[in-house]
Amino acid sequence: MPAGNQKSRSKRRVFVKVPGGATKLTYKARKPSQAKCSSCGQKLVGVPRGKPAQIAKMPKTQRRPQRPFGGNLCSRCSRKKIVQENR
Repeated sequence: MPAGNQKSRSKRRVFVKVPGGATKLTYKARKPSQAKCSSCGQKLVGVPRGKPAQIAKMPKTQRRPQRPFGGNLCSRCSRKKIVQENR
């Protein structure tokens, strides 16, 4: 019987093979949703899916792309914004 905190669907149910050969049900935390572009809503590439505590432990170079507006805008929208600012 699962523990009380495992009965909710906030945890993911994963079947894991045990060394004895049987499969056992384990409960793992769900990942947060993928980061999205603030203007068009497209999923951002190069931004990791992790809890804020995990992302805070990463080096800054792995948290977001190394370009202007990296981690906020997708490459297409950031390109548009840079061109618009230079006009």
